[in-house]
Amino acid sequence: MKNSFKDDATQLKSTHTPAAVSKRLRAGFQHSYLRDFIYGAIDGAVTTFAVVSGVAGANLSINVIVILGIANLIADGFSMAVSNFLGTRAEEELRQKARRSEEEHIRKIPDGEREEIRQIFAVKGFKGAELERAVKIITSNPDQWVNTMLQEELGFALEGPSPFKAGLSTFISFVIVGSLPLLAFLFQLIFPQIQFNPFLVSTMITAVAFFGIGALKAPFVEHRWYSSGLETLLVGGGAAILAYAVGVLLKGVVG
Repeated sequence: MKNSFKDDATQLKSTHTPAAVSKRLRAGFQHSYLRDFIYGAIDGAVTTFAVVSGVAGANLSINVIVILGIANLIADGFSMAVSNFLGTRAEEELRQKARRSEEEHIRKIPDGEREEIRQIFAVKGFKGAELERAVKIITSNPDQWVNTMLQEELGFALEGPSPFKAGLSTFISFVIVGSLPLLAFLFQLIFPQIQFNPFLVSTMITAVAFFGIGALKAPFVEHRWYSSGLETLLVGGGAAILAYAVGVLLKGVVG
């Protein structure tokens, strides 16, 4: 344990040398799209298995299950991807609007904007000559001035993720993971001579997928991997049970 702690400390120290810090800062912040991938995967598994459960509960044919399942994959996956794209783009548009607004304020009321910088840094602990020097340095560069206002006053990040990459990540994960509940039914369509319960197999595959996705989600929500996996499994299982029950009820009504 001591050696492991020492190794971690050594590795952490090596990433904070002047050269390492300079290299990291020059590279800039790299956005991760793992979050988009994980949440697309969760939604894909939940919605597709809900469709499968509902149709299976109504005791309809495998052909119907496959057709509705694939239609759900394409339509819902595209819808979710577009929604993510538009939402991410809207955030970027808000950021650009705020930037233009701050630039205008600096042009029209520089003294007022300078006072905002002064109060922002006063809250951070700057006082007297140090405070005035910090204000002078920040406000001497218009770009830095605007960036500081965006971050400190309005709470914006200076750069956001790519709307296209966010939407694409969501669509790919939705389709890949959302297809898992259909695999058993597709297999039976291709090999009808092999007898097994496709819904049972689909349930087991999807349960593993739910748990695995939840475990991958854990770092984003700071949960333990097993509790996050169980949470996602319960949510997905609950949606499937509701859909199956609706299918059973509709079968009785229609029948």
